[in-house]
Amino acid sequence: MAAQFGRRLRRGATTTAVAAAAVAALSASQAPAAPHPDSATGDQAAAGATPSGDSAATGNSPYHTDLPPLNTPNKPGASVNLPVTGSAEAGIPASVLAAYKQAEREIAGTDAACRLPWQLLAAIGKVESGQARGGKVDANGTTFSPILGPALNGQGFALIKDTDGGAYDGDSTHDRAVGPMQFIPSTWATWGQDANGDGRKDPNNIHDAALAAGRYLCAGTRDLSIATDLDRAVLSYNHSTEYLRTVRSWFDYYNRGTHEVPDGAGVLPVDTGGSTTSPSTSPTPTPPAATTPPATSPPATPPATTPPPATTPPKPTPPPTTPPPTTPAPGQVFGSLENAGTGPLTATAGEAFTQRVKARARNTLGAPLARISVTFALVGDTDARFTGGKKTVTLATGADGTVTAPALTAGEKTGTFKVTAVAGTTKPRTVTYTASVTARVADTVARTGDKALTAAPGAEFTDRVEVRTTYKGTGVADTAVTATMITDAETPAENDKGPYFKDADGEPVRTLDLTTGADGLLTLPKIYADETAGTYTLRLTTASGATLTIELKVEAPAA
Repeated sequence: MAAQFGRRLRRGATTTAVAAAAVAALSASQAPAAPHPDSATGDQAAAGATPSGDSAATGNSPYHTDLPPLNTPNKPGASVNLPVTGSAEAGIPASVLAAYKQAEREIAGTDAACRLPWQLLAAIGKVESGQARGGKVDANGTTFSPILGPALNGQGFALIKDTDGGAYDGDSTHDRAVGPMQFIPSTWATWGQDANGDGRKDPNNIHDAALAAGRYLCAGTRDLSIATDLDRAVLSYNHSTEYLRTVRSWFDYYNRGTHEVPDGAGVLPVDTGGSTTSPSTSPTPTPPAATTPPATSPPATPPATTPPPATTPPKPTPPPTTPPPTTPAPGQVFGSLENAGTGPLTATAGEAFTQRVKARARNTLGAPLARISVTFALVGDTDARFTGGKKTVTLATGADGTVTAPALTAGEKTGTFKVTAVAGTTKPRTVTYTASVTARVADTVARTGDKALTAAPGAEFTDRVEVRTTYKGTGVADTAVTATMITDAETPAENDKGPYFKDADGEPVRTLDLTTGADGLLTLPKIYADETAGTYTLRLTTASGATLTIELKVEAPAA
């Protein structure tokens, strides 16, 4: 949360009352009431988030308290094709808007159960940095200069000592919130993303920061289409009820309509002055000038002293009573994870497994439990992948407590590996499945040509025999093939006359064991004819039972 921008709110500052009053007015005219008790810490633990020591992604540093105008856009939804018209506050810089929508699509593909709306990212981005200072980013989405919050030194803000050696925030004493989504370095170390594919996780890049913010908000089993889950997610970002109300106001505003504006043309909070430099320290409030009380003349006659009226000492106010923490009902507490009837996981190299991995979550009473986040992962030396080329995928259980992993496809590596399903944060439960991949086995052997094979008695066949072994049309290398000169197809005994091969010593042989090469191709050795004319049969067989017979003719050449 860049300290140089906008009206900023410190925890405990008097501006909270102003913000609350303004939000109340806004809510009465256009937005649903959104306040929610400060329950983020407990929610994070239950949801499996990994918050920083200050229990907030931003370190609870200051943020913009400007509220959206009371006249909201009149077109629901948003479109990049809308002209730059209507409320200027509804305009979002092009690169920033693209980053929010990209994050929504990415998370929908990996954690669809979260249902993250890009408008929530836009609301947080507006409150945190004024949409990256009105969209002042380069072609790759990186801010022209870092956006830094004040030093989190415990003086008005959280106390967070340096965790990154100043790598992100330039401060080797205390941490500062960094970038358009204002992550503190310790949180970025866990949640940072490389959304633009440049090989770096940069909190100053709007694409990286937006995706990281989305994944942070979706931690655990949150479903952001549910109001209480959305509130908890926002509170985990900055643990302040006023912050939640402000973000909620912008979220409702953007849901009513937005339009795209050029980068750098976004509306900044009213008192930013358009600065693009990063502060080295947080702004220091200027103390009010000392005033000299006006001189007064002493009265000519001292006034009569009237004794003060007797007063009754105020009754001491009892300290507020803190309600005990709410304990979830046993039916809502995750208890166990089990195999939900997954069959044998076997596949041939390069093909899909016929079974899909299934798991079932149960509560502490043994009943199926919905909305439990389950992570499926491939373990071991394997090139098998889930749909989309993923080795890990996280999904939530349905109403019957079950969840099914995406289809699994074998790679070229054969052998066994493991698939694990893991759920739970405090005491994770793991189910392990064994999967195996077998090599392709040729189901067909065929000639690559169809030319007739003939030779004169006592001569050699001029044309070589070439064959190919395949499995479902794909060549299978290293297939064992036995070539035998047989008497006939009905009684396939080895023939003792007619065509023959030669062994290493040049002696006639009529049976050879051979192996196919790359792509299943095999060229047989030269074949020779003895002095006996006639029609003969060469049979090729594989270990899997594929068979091919080839006709060989020994006849004198025509006169």
